[in-house]
Amino acid sequence: MKKQSNLSRLLQIAGNHKYLIYASWALSAISAFIALVPFYYIWKVIRDVLEIAPDFSRAQNLTHNGWMAVLFSVISVLIYIAGLMCSHKGAFRIATNLRLQTMEHIIKLPPGFAESFGSGKLRKIVNESSAATETYLAHQLPDRANATATPCGLLVLLLVFDWRLGLLSLVPVVLGFLIMMAMTGQQMQEKMKEYQNALDDMSNEAVEYVRGIPVVKTFGQTIFSFKKFKESIERYKIWVIAYTKQLRMPMMLYTAAINGVFAMLIAGGLLFTQNGVTTEFLLDLIFYIIITPVISVTLTRIMFQSENAMIVNDALQRIDSVLNLKPLEEAEHPGHPEDASVELRDIHFSYDGKTEVLKGISITIPQGQTVAFVGPSGGGKTTLANLIPRFFDPQSGSIKIGGVDVKEIGKEELMDTVSFVFQNSRLIKASILENVRMGRRDATREEILAALHNAQCDDILEKLPQGVDTVIGTKGVYLSGGEQQRIAIARTMLKNAPIIILDEATAFADPDNETRVQAAFSKLSEGKTVIMIAHRLSTVVGADKIYVICDGRIAESGTSRDLLAQNGIFSRMWQNYQTSVHWKVAKEV
Repeated sequence: MKKQSNLSRLLQIAGNHKYLIYASWALSAISAFIALVPFYYIWKVIRDVLEIAPDFSRAQNLTHNGWMAVLFSVISVLIYIAGLMCSHKGAFRIATNLRLQTMEHIIKLPPGFAESFGSGKLRKIVNESSAATETYLAHQLPDRANATATPCGLLVLLLVFDWRLGLLSLVPVVLGFLIMMAMTGQQMQEKMKEYQNALDDMSNEAVEYVRGIPVVKTFGQTIFSFKKFKESIERYKIWVIAYTKQLRMPMMLYTAAINGVFAMLIAGGLLFTQNGVTTEFLLDLIFYIIITPVISVTLTRIMFQSENAMIVNDALQRIDSVLNLKPLEEAEHPGHPEDASVELRDIHFSYDGKTEVLKGISITIPQGQTVAFVGPSGGGKTTLANLIPRFFDPQSGSIKIGGVDVKEIGKEELMDTVSFVFQNSRLIKASILENVRMGRRDATREEILAALHNAQCDDILEKLPQGVDTVIGTKGVYLSGGEQQRIAIARTMLKNAPIIILDEATAFADPDNETRVQAAFSKLSEGKTVIMIAHRLSTVVGADKIYVICDGRIAESGTSRDLLAQNGIFSRMWQNYQTSVHWKVAKEV
């Protein structure tokens, strides 16, 4: 099956707007032909001047020919502008549709995809790769039509007046074209891919570095944390310098060739006038000297169009790297959970398809129970919890909610069934009201205020200038980690899902906020199935069952009393925790 070209694909995305793209090509080509007409009138001006020189008082048609040259120049520009208006309208529509298509696909991907893919890289693909198609369609393609039409018209002009000078003018053109083809071949395509990879790397490292600045400053690791970002910049610098040196000689030869037409014409003029100079030959030579710079401009435009075609090809490949990712499978006939129980059977999971993070975990959580996942960092606790709401799908095994496999539950119903409170819950730059309303879009103001009250947020609202209508993240209005967590809990309360997953939800809370957050959790957990992930073991001692997850497996399970009696991993963790609680900072005497 023949692969669809990038241009055909983009035009297909454009829908009916593709006719605007076609119109822009036609108008741009017409503009190119009309732009050559002024040169004819310039030739007539030169002819009249040579015929009447030195008695210029006999000039009759100079003014007319001059104004005709101006008129056709203006007409050419106006038609070209009309073509660009058509191309821009079509290009904007294509870029918009491409962004929408990519974002709609991203929405269908597992929720954990963005974190593993890299937010900086993903942002660059969605924004900049689609923008590259806009530049290509709005500017480069009309210019290509213009640059294709111009040589056709030029060829006629070059050969009509004096075919010998015309052929001489084409020698540097052919040479420059051959050099250009050598620079923009398959090797250039690979280099362009390397260039975009270097930019992606810098973009991703920049985003991660900026996000980590608060932590970096807190722990005084500025130089160390900057290392990865700086290394990405260094790699880009090394690549750019090497690539520039590689193209230095071909670019010098290309520039010399396309700008050497004048030298060829002078040499030809000397050769063809050995037996004397005629007025007609001098007229043609002057005309060729005036018109041939158009050749170098046209060739340069063609060269940059080839480069931009490669940029678009690379941009579409990067967009395809997202579009080709497999979305979450959805059942044709969705099932409906009977209750809020959770059952995991023989779960195996790997992020990269090689190293298993979870190795055959099986757990049954009855409706209404509170269970806790504890264990050493990196053991797989958060990963296991992420699989329940389908942030990822396991490679093997099954996860059931209310007796129905999560793959058989509709996406919206699954999201309504499971709520997730992260350790770093994020709020958007909007009012507190709108942040909480994200839990349920049809919630009334009274319901939102009730959720905020139950989440222990009254003290937050009291200190803010506009209360619940205060826009956070602007004009100096910011919340602490614990306050943000309580707002996120209010959002979860409003959603009122029967299953709650709490992932280190008190990790960033100070003692006062932790007390309030714990009170909010108690209210939130009433009548719910709760799964807690915690390092602060004091928060899980009241759980109905505790699972100690170590190295992707369940090492121990039972109540806190049972686990302490076993004198195993949990017991050692509890002893270490108790020791850390009683640590004090010694005062210098």
